[in-house]
Amino acid sequence: MNKHMVPWMAAATLGASVALAGVASGEAAAQDTATVTVVHGVPGVPVDVYVNGKLTLPNFQPETVSSPLSLPPGTYQIAVLKAGSPAGSAPLISGSATLSSGENASVVANLNTAGTPTLTTFVNDTSSVPNGQGRLVVRHTADAPAVDVLANGQVALSDLSNGDQQEVTLTAGTISAAVALHGSTSPVIGPANVNVAAGSDTIVYAVGSASANNLGLVTQTISGLGAMPSSVTTGNSPVGTHHVIPLGVVGAAAAVALLAGGASIRSLRLRRIR
Repeated sequence: MNKHMVPWMAAATLGASVALAGVASGEAAAQDTATVTVVHGVPGVPVDVYVNGKLTLPNFQPETVSSPLSLPPGTYQIAVLKAGSPAGSAPLISGSATLSSGENASVVANLNTAGTPTLTTFVNDTSSVPNGQGRLVVRHTADAPAVDVLANGQVALSDLSNGDQQEVTLTAGTISAAVALHGSTSPVIGPANVNVAAGSDTIVYAVGSASANNLGLVTQTISGLGAMPSSVTTGNSPVGTHHVIPLGVVGAAAAVALLAGGASIRSLRLRRIR
């Protein structure tokens, strides 16, 4: 240690080193596992979710999202049974998901365009979000034809089909949007004001069935994605933190960012579970 370093500077240096070591250790541990969130997008049917034959989510209710699960990387067999069914009963949905180290994924029980329950895996984008901005992800997982996103009654994004997803990064705040069937300006979801949280992914799934008139939205939030500050101001004031407000309304409002300009939209990875 530098003999000219005063005691409080030495203590600060040691503390910073320990903190950085803890962060590195936590990051290494996170890379050794996969994070999985299960989304129930089949209306009206409470289910029991089995993973590798073990009951993992009992009495899982429609239009809800599980807490994140940390699992070792590998391939997992998933069976979705009607709630209360004996173990080993014929599943409503079954399939497998292969997870990689450090991956953050969402497994969705949803309806395809034929109205058949299926499982779909999406890999979530957990890269950092610029300060003061939030990432909004829109996923069409409903038994419905292609949809348009309306901003103030005008089409801002056209022809989003079942299984499609897009993301947009935009300034945090409140925007207004609605969803209509492709070619129509009559909303089937919304319109509603949408709060986009800073430093987070807000992922919204369109679920249900257009023909059954039970289209709805399920929302998942991944927080803690704010970019690290490039510099630290000295002084006695504490470092501020972002407070993430979950989004509970129309996620397809991502397209509204197109009207403001400067927003980049890109496709995310999508895997169907076989």
